[in-house]
Amino acid sequence: MSSPIWTPDALRSEARAWRGKGWRLVEAQHRVSTLKLVDNLAEQAVLEEILEETKPPVPEACQGLDYLLSTPFRYRPYPHGSRFRRAGFTPGVWYGAERPETAVAEMVFYRFLFFAEAPDVPFPDDAADYTGFAVPLASAALLDLMAEPLSRDALSWLHPTDYGACQTLAEGAREAGMEIIRAGSARDRPRANLVVLSCAAFAARAPTDRQSWRIRIGKTGAQALREHPAKGIEFGREAFADDPRLRDMRWERGR
Repeated sequence: MSSPIWTPDALRSEARAWRGKGWRLVEAQHRVSTLKLVDNLAEQAVLEEILEETKPPVPEACQGLDYLLSTPFRYRPYPHGSRFRRAGFTPGVWYGAERPETAVAEMVFYRFLFFAEAPDVPFPDDAADYTGFAVPLASAALLDLMAEPLSRDALSWLHPTDYGACQTLAEGAREAGMEIIRAGSARDRPRANLVVLSCAAFAARAPTDRQSWRIRIGKTGAQALREHPAKGIEFGREAFADDPRLRDMRWERGR
């Protein structure tokens, strides 16, 4: 697929102001993973401080942010490319979604992809716990790929496996001073994802909303349940059928 050509000057002319929230899902164990290694909370705090000293420094522009926000910006090189970030020594990107349901769909897709690429790994017996969190975002420099004229290249922005056009666009957007890209979700159409290119776009230093989700993966697909407010979402075997990486998924597998 040929890549659309958008110069930084052309992208700069499409900048618009935007304010809202970005949602993301993380495994719930991120809150207690070190607790099992110590006897009390004081020891856990010391252990967390020691671990923090071994990590790469947080970029100056991201100083003071909760680690759930700053982490994508501190680790380089980036081992594998993603939709809006090339592999290598490239600037960080924080991926979120406008709605928690979209963040769930993205998580389920990548869990499916893991099992598709590991056909001998059995599905887990129990549902996994996840925390959905939201952070306020605000910027005068958002690029909306779901609005004209950028939406005319939607096939490039939503391609299931070829991320080249999006990566090139993100590089041009940075050069143009863009801080957020609003892009359609390839997993939860027609809803939107939010691609944060700069820590300056975070309007709060830490998440302001949290939700508890349980996701079960099995031979029929996936079921996601939210505790409060109560909600259930079903993802059948064909939920992401347009992605060729899942076409040979082995749904029947031993434990």
